[in-house]
Amino acid sequence: MEHRHLGGSGMLVSAIAYGNWVTHGSQVDQDAATACVRAALDAGITTFDTADVYAETRAEEALGAALKGVRREGVEICTKVYFPTGPGKNDRGLSRKHIMESINGSLRRLGTDYVDLYQAHRYDYATPLEETMEALADVVHAGKAHYIGVSEWKPQEIRAAAQLARELKIRLVSNQPQYSLLWRVIEPEIVPVRQELGIGQIVWSPLAQGVLTGKYKPGAQPPSGSRGTDTNGGSDAVAGWLRDEVLARVQELVPLAAEAGMSLATLSLAWVLRNTNVSAAIVGASRPEQIAENAKAADVTLDDALVKRVDEILDPVIERDPERIDVFAKRP
Repeated sequence: MEHRHLGGSGMLVSAIAYGNWVTHGSQVDQDAATACVRAALDAGITTFDTADVYAETRAEEALGAALKGVRREGVEICTKVYFPTGPGKNDRGLSRKHIMESINGSLRRLGTDYVDLYQAHRYDYATPLEETMEALADVVHAGKAHYIGVSEWKPQEIRAAAQLARELKIRLVSNQPQYSLLWRVIEPEIVPVRQELGIGQIVWSPLAQGVLTGKYKPGAQPPSGSRGTDTNGGSDAVAGWLRDEVLARVQELVPLAAEAGMSLATLSLAWVLRNTNVSAAIVGASRPEQIAENAKAADVTLDDALVKRVDEILDPVIERDPERIDVFAKRP
């Protein structure tokens, strides 16, 4: 498994990271979650991504249990803070109160003394950025996180946060945006900021919630057991892609991938990883065998002619509008 520096930091992350957004605590039980994590480790994956809000905090617990007994220094654990984790008015956002309480809750659920990367899951317009960054700096200085990052922040917000981080003697090392063959909204503005500031990107949904595996067919119901049938959150995430015009274009890629000797999922992940703005791509799985298939992408180099043909096929359905970055005007 290839490992890459997380931006300009000294920490290396596996090119394929394992995430448990809509699997652990939702679709799969603990035994299956542990089997998936162990399969990831066997494939050379060392970077694991979660968040306090996933599966109402159960995802962190599932990941912590799955990693029990694994040498802590041999993995990179990444989690996030922002979304509601309780009924209280302060159980959300990026206030100092919520950040300091949430990091302790995450560490307890994960069964670890520290996380390698602590990320602000969205920008909090109800809290001064200075308050947020000072709290994150205190988390780092207390040894509860090695690095900090953000997810789905706008360019100007990333710049301001990076400047404050420097003043607070820490560094903003990563951004976690959505990025795939179908979703390229970060390319016009976010990618240049990343290059300017030396920030790495751990991208989510590189398979467009499973659509870029080719499993969803135009005019047909989602396959049984797929994310599209998961009423615990997965179906909402994938619904936006289940348009016949998108699915028909994706199906045209299946024979191209086969001709190149790979699955469509491998091709799609390899495309994401060929972009120098990406440090790692997050994949999820409900079955261990999915991990091995996804891990193959780290060793694939795509032919330029193939990439050009893929772009020609998908062009009418690619989302490129930088205004589509997933932001929230107020706390949920």
